Amino acid sequence: MTMDSSSLTMPMSDPNAWATAMNNLGMPPMGLTGQPLMPDFDPNLGMMAGITPLNPMMPGLGMVPAPVSQDVPMVKEIIHCKTCTLFPPNPNLPPPATRERPPGCKTVFVGGLPENANEQLIVEIFGQCGDITAIRKSKKNFCHIRFAEEATVDKALFLSGYRIRLGSSTDKKDSGRLHVDFAQARDDLYEWECRQRMLAREERHRRKMEEDRLRPPSPPPIVHYSEHECSQLGDKIKDDSKFAEAVRVLLTWLERGEVNRRNANNFYSMIQSSNSHIRRLMSEKSQHEKEMEEAKEKFKTALAGILAQFEQIVSVFQASSKQKAWDHFSKAQRKNLDMWRKQAEEIRNMHNEQLMGIRREEEMEMSDDDMEDPPDSKDSEDSGVSQAEALKEENDSLRCQLDAYRNEVELLKQEQGKNQPIRSEEDSTHSQQLSFLQQALQGMQKQLLKMREELKQREAELQKSSEDKQQLKTQVQNLKEGLQKLQSAQATGGLVQTLHGSAVTSSPFVVPLGIISTFLHVHPFGASIEYICSYLQRLDTKINPSEVEALLSRLPCTFRQELTGVGASLEKRWNFCGFQGIKSA
Repeated sequence: MTMDSSSLTMPMSDPNAWATAMNNLGMPPMGLTGQPLMPDFDPNLGMMAGITPLNPMMPGLGMVPAPVSQDVPMVKEIIHCKTCTLFPPNPNLPPPATRERPPGCKTVFVGGLPENANEQLIVEIFGQCGDITAIRKSKKNFCHIRFAEEATVDKALFLSGYRIRLGSSTDKKDSGRLHVDFAQARDDLYEWECRQRMLAREERHRRKMEEDRLRPPSPPPIVHYSEHECSQLGDKIKDDSKFAEAVRVLLTWLERGEVNRRNANNFYSMIQSSNSHIRRLMSEKSQHEKEMEEAKEKFKTALAGILAQFEQIVSVFQASSKQKAWDHFSKAQRKNLDMWRKQAEEIRNMHNEQLMGIRREEEMEMSDDDMEDPPDSKDSEDSGVSQAEALKEENDSLRCQLDAYRNEVELLKQEQGKNQPIRSEEDSTHSQQLSFLQQALQGMQKQLLKMREELKQREAELQKSSEDKQQLKTQVQNLKEGLQKLQSAQATGGLVQTLHGSAVTSSPFVVPLGIISTFLHVHPFGASIEYICSYLQRLDTKINPSEVEALLSRLPCTFRQELTGVGASLEKRWNFCGFQGIKSA
């Protein structure tokens, strides 16, 4: 509860505002000279006509003014209650002393009460500060008041120093000076400790929630093997994005010993699916290697360009060091030119060694490729053509490198012939570079000869593979022609034939050889003529076994008779041999 501080700092030049402020405090509006400011003031009502009375002790307004600056002294006003009046202390006196505020203090000590003061008077004065939960009054002139809120204690301390007078009596028993101070209470301390423990629990809970939010999620546990999980895992293994997770589950199952005879086929299929990813991984690896080679080539090209520019800069310094230009520079300029030339040559040599190191590594890689075994001679024609084209491209690139090395050697020779030796270090550097270039040139020549020999061998192998391919085509064509002839012969000999000349006219049934061929084909060990006729008689009862046997004997290329058994168990069986002629052909 706070009281508006504007009523305390009201300018007195405005009589209406000053009268209103005094009326709100319950006093007649009087000027500085003692004359009434408002003629219509009714002293019996204690307020102006038509204005609602305002009591500073009413709930909602409060007695404590708003905090003002420390430089401005706080002015306390007279407080009128129902049965008493509170007069403010002298503003020139120092503020009343108070003890140290206990933690969670809700209880105040009130001393200096009148002897005739009762609990009703205490509630009337301090009840306007806030809700009172307990009052412990002593037989002497003091009491302890416990409020419901801690903020109410500050409002009660505002009344410390006020002089209290019951009614209009000035008797000693009806007057006193209030002294309000903090008081220690076990209930306040207990509630404060409980609140602190609750806040600590909330803080720990908040920190735990924050740690849980920031903690990375733990991997889910690996499920045990089941038919449903196995089918899902098989689909995940085939997916490139989920392959790593699926392989981890498969590995866990294998290590757990989930494999048995019933699910061995499922595990085999999953392992086979895992193996199929090798091709994809190899293609990705080759793609990355290709990108790395392109980056190396780009770096080598850029380094060669930088080295060429360094050579030009060094040539500029060497041209400026000649006699006809050197004499025109001052001593300081010559010193700077000499220093710049040395720096440029050092950087040029460093970059040159780096480039030579890259080329030596490439030569070593190419020599390692030469030591590998040659490919199989039974490669297809497409692979041979691609290898031949690759060898031609490598041959062209080697020639270009050889020409570049030759040009560099010639440039170095020309520079050594034109330029005078400045220092012995430059001569040693040039000689070392020349020796490196000569060695590289010799190595490139040897490698070029080897590549030419390999190219000739590959061309011969390619020619041989083309001849073998032509021979295979001829053999395939001959086999196709033989198969067509055999099929035409079987069609002419295996058409519908009659049993005898008389049977053609007497019986309308024609024996289908296709049915007999199919019947004997499903009996690989053969069947007797009675067994065959018993099957055909279901189709037509007029079929005679002798006629069927005569028909089968007329086609030896399709049907063959074999004797099985010994003695009394001797039995004649017919077999289908139509496909054996195709196999032999």
